[in-house]
Amino acid sequence: MNYGFVIDNRMCIGCHACTVACKSEHDVSIGVNRTHVKYIEKGEFPNSTREFSVHRCNHCADAPCVEICPTTALYDRADGIVDFDNDRCIGCKSCMQACPYDALYIDPDTNTAAKCNYCAHKVDSGYEPACVTVCPVEAIISGDLDDPSTHISQLVANENTMTRKPEKMTDPNLYYVNGSKEMLDPNATSQEDTYVWSEQSQGVGHYAKYADKRLADSDTENLLVQLAMENSARTGKSFDQRAIDNVAKEIQQDIDQGDARRVYDSPSKGVLWGWEVSGYVWTKAMATGTFLMMGLWNFLKGPLDSSSEFYGLITTLIFMGITGALLVKDLDRPDRFLYVLLRPQWKSWLVKGAYIITIFGGLVTIKLIDNIYGFNWNWLWVLGSIFSVLGAIYTAFLFAQARARDLWQSKWVSATHMLVHAIISGSFVLMIISPLSKNYMANFLLLSITINIIIIMKEILFPHNTPDSKKAIHLMTKGYYSKYFWLGITLGSFIPIIMLSTQIGELVIIAGVLSLIGNYLTEYVRIRIPQMIPLS
Repeated sequence: MNYGFVIDNRMCIGCHACTVACKSEHDVSIGVNRTHVKYIEKGEFPNSTREFSVHRCNHCADAPCVEICPTTALYDRADGIVDFDNDRCIGCKSCMQACPYDALYIDPDTNTAAKCNYCAHKVDSGYEPACVTVCPVEAIISGDLDDPSTHISQLVANENTMTRKPEKMTDPNLYYVNGSKEMLDPNATSQEDTYVWSEQSQGVGHYAKYADKRLADSDTENLLVQLAMENSARTGKSFDQRAIDNVAKEIQQDIDQGDARRVYDSPSKGVLWGWEVSGYVWTKAMATGTFLMMGLWNFLKGPLDSSSEFYGLITTLIFMGITGALLVKDLDRPDRFLYVLLRPQWKSWLVKGAYIITIFGGLVTIKLIDNIYGFNWNWLWVLGSIFSVLGAIYTAFLFAQARARDLWQSKWVSATHMLVHAIISGSFVLMIISPLSKNYMANFLLLSITINIIIIMKEILFPHNTPDSKKAIHLMTKGYYSKYFWLGITLGSFIPIIMLSTQIGELVIIAGVLSLIGNYLTEYVRIRIPQMIPLS
């Protein structure tokens, strides 16, 4: 048995009865939807058309949300339904990053993930999902895709159907009859932060608790003013009524060109992993890099003096503590953070990472005890260094599990990038705690920064060949956040390389500080930008 949906776009009239029925059946909060109807318009008057597309969970056979969920809050049922248990959810938002179809949201009442679950409670009692029952034109068909006698199987077999984003290899169980690229591909219609054709362009998304305030700001006049202000800030021209009129004129020209455009859509969920995640990646590099470079010094040059080793271990533990605090703070249910360790789903790299940093923290603590009492447990340098490398790079594999974000899919390049950041951080810390290592670590720092800039240039010049990754690179290098990106490269790479080449002691320390600032800025942009690419 394999339950799925067919959306017959020949029949759909865009009445939103499915959305309303779903919200009523599951008591869905204001500002978020388990199912929604997307409107697009094509053509030029009088030869213009409006098309409708119902979007919801695709109940994928290979569901990336299930794979990345750290606590089995999302799981596959034997009948093909992808269901969820909000009693296990920690609100990490990983599932939202992994879903290519933008089907999940955080419930503002429970602070846990939610989505269409095929009305599993109704199906178990022999009924059809609420959206199917209420559709006035029978445009939504549900049933067993594995049973050739069912209406849904016959539609899939005999009609020209298509699925959303088949390149993601999720094997979705939601098919569209008479679908079109403009309806199903988010890149086929322009997506702006504010666009006047959409009643929900100022939508509430992940921030559903602010629904009333945000919807109050979504009238067309305010959108025009905001667009005009952004244009004026970007071009340096004065902001006045003429600027507003020019924006309105440009919008009308776009309409007259007859390109497909959105006129109604679901709200953007915004950036789900914000500064906390960027900060945790940075502090984790500081912690793991410090221990790694201390271990490397021990292998190559012999033991550090006891005082330098003590301060290095304390530095590692402090930054590990900050890393853990940032991870917990980013959860929408921080009270459940121990579920990652106590209720693990081992395919998730969030679970693997949690155990890696827990074991690493334990090894560092034991090494600190060894330093204080002089047990000479030097084997801890070997084991600790292995876990410091794993701790530095595991986030790259977590990001790669977020299949919705194309820029994060080059996991080995990202892993190398994160390891280099750890070496940069550790080299700087070792220069501070052990001045005798300054010249040696300065060479490591110079080499690491050089490799770092090569990796960044590779990412910019040879991105993963998808529309989303190309769009992300464009936003990184030319969009609003490009100033942070280029500032990070300038401060964190080019200037430090010049300073380190001089071998002047004070400049070497300053170069180290600048490299850390640059690492944070570039990581902040690399994490933030892919989340701004529309998924639906």
